[in-house]
Amino acid sequence: MLKKRTMGKVVLLAVLLLVLASGLAIPTCSPAKSIPRGWAGVSVTDNALFLGSMQGQLVALDKSTQQRLWPDVLFEKKRSGGFGCTQGTQAVAIYGTPAVTSELVYLTGYNGKMYAIARETGKTRWVYPREDELEPIVGGPVVAGDKVYFGGSDGKLYALDAATGDEVWIFESGGRIWGTPAVNGDTLYIGSFDKKLYALNVADGSPKWQFETEGAIVATPLVYDDTVYSGSFDRYLYALNEADGSLRWKYQGSNWFWSRPLADDGIIYAGSVDGKVYALKADNGEIVVVFDMGSPVSSSPVLVAGNVIVAVEAGQVYSLDASTRQKKQLVNLEDEIYASLAASDGVIYIHSAGDVVHAVDARSGAILWNLELESE
Repeated sequence: MLKKRTMGKVVLLAVLLLVLASGLAIPTCSPAKSIPRGWAGVSVTDNALFLGSMQGQLVALDKSTQQRLWPDVLFEKKRSGGFGCTQGTQAVAIYGTPAVTSELVYLTGYNGKMYAIARETGKTRWVYPREDELEPIVGGPVVAGDKVYFGGSDGKLYALDAATGDEVWIFESGGRIWGTPAVNGDTLYIGSFDKKLYALNVADGSPKWQFETEGAIVATPLVYDDTVYSGSFDRYLYALNEADGSLRWKYQGSNWFWSRPLADDGIIYAGSVDGKVYALKADNGEIVVVFDMGSPVSSSPVLVAGNVIVAVEAGQVYSLDASTRQKKQLVNLEDEIYASLAASDGVIYIHSAGDVVHAVDARSGAILWNLELESE
């Protein structure tokens, strides 16, 4: 029987609101059971799944057999307290989805470290920084070309040599960076607690443009048809000109936009913690349909065979179709979902709050298998 976490969405939002409003350090672990130990999504390759468990380990699974490809890699925790820890454990909270290449798996930890792990063996290739640690890292890494990028709670965006972990450049924003960057061509996009979305040159980190909102930005931006779409904690979804950052349109929801938007056939799907998914025309922001999901949407959706798949915090997974205005429940996992979804070959992979990986058929909603990662 799957373990059920008691972490309430109200507690999580209250913690985040306190941080945003006061600028205080992220709260410590009391009470420990009220704060999640990470919500890393699954990264899918042709034959393997990679994710950070809530025990602070990098897990590599054979996609067909669900067997470990190598022993779980445990990361050492260097600091006490924090936004992802629990009492009596040294596990590192992992919030970001791993980034995977043909040779390496990249993972960021709340202990302020970036790890590069050999994909075939699970051995550590390099760690950044080499000594000490940065401020906590909440967002995940992204690999593009010969660099790997990630942001930290120190407000800096780091670009490292993907092979060696050597520092290439650092860009400093005016607030914490909790999001995962997005790279399109020669430009990187990242939001910050300073309420700005930045477009940076991937070669040297020099700013191309910046756009200021009225709230912190933690959502990973989406680039689609020469437009950058990004949600903000000011309750707006923004559509910006990719070339110069000028505003094309904005749409106001009823609460924060946390998850990354998704585009399909000229429609932008944007989930909000107000419990709705807004389907908007990509070119002008006009409403196509608003789906009432009945629970906050923190997880980023995926597109599978023309179907938009969305998970809500309460544990239900839905298929949405804006053209028919239909919402179909695929499955109720009865376990909270915060991690971004992943999909491959018609199968949705979900890491739920009970530290369980689920494989769900995207058409029928049948649970193909589930694997509990946490030891008894």
